[in-house]
Amino acid sequence: MDKTDYKKIYMELYLPGRSPVLVNVPPIPFIMIDGQGNPNDADGEYAQAVSLLYALSYAIKMNKTGDHVPEGYFEYVIPPLEGLWSFRGTKEAFSGDKSEFMWTSMMRQPDFVTPSVFSQACSAVQSKKGLDTSKARLCTWEEGLCVQCMHLGPYDDEPATLQKIYDFLNSSGLLSDISSKRRHHELYLSDPRRAAPERMKTVLRLPVREASKQSDAL
Repeated sequence: MDKTDYKKIYMELYLPGRSPVLVNVPPIPFIMIDGQGNPNDADGEYAQAVSLLYALSYAIKMNKTGDHVPEGYFEYVIPPLEGLWSFRGTKEAFSGDKSEFMWTSMMRQPDFVTPSVFSQACSAVQSKKGLDTSKARLCTWEEGLCVQCMHLGPYDDEPATLQKIYDFLNSSGLLSDISSKRRHHELYLSDPRRAAPERMKTVLRLPVREASKQSDAL
């Protein structure tokens, strides 16, 4: 039986080219964890959040072998890690100090993942791995109108790809709509522990609005 692979089914969301494109992102269920600080700290809050996301996602995936298989369960490939990013306080530009990052680390979940399924996964992870799951939440998030582009290379080289996105906005009658509700979004298609830095693939996604429309975000 073929496994559902969201990257292949929704290629327009997960596998854009290296030129910016406009997308309308539908409502998607995620497990999310909020945090702050430098994502490169080996034992920091971000690393712990990522470990918890994978633990919960695999616990849900392995429900097929338990006594309580979720209604509507199907075989699937665990989707890639994603993240929303902003800066502490009211800063609009990155100062270079990664401790200023405010982030939401998240992973897409299949539609059969209900609050009950999520709660069971939390209980399993707590009892088997001793992890605190209190910061994790299950929610459906509708991102809406965005412009995205594939970034190839190290994370620190992302500004060049972001500039391509802003150039696209300027020529397309679109404005960046980043706010406390709509944030810079990254989808990580490569494992930094295994991929060479120059071969890393990251989708950069920016929330936008038409220049003629007022932003309703705060």
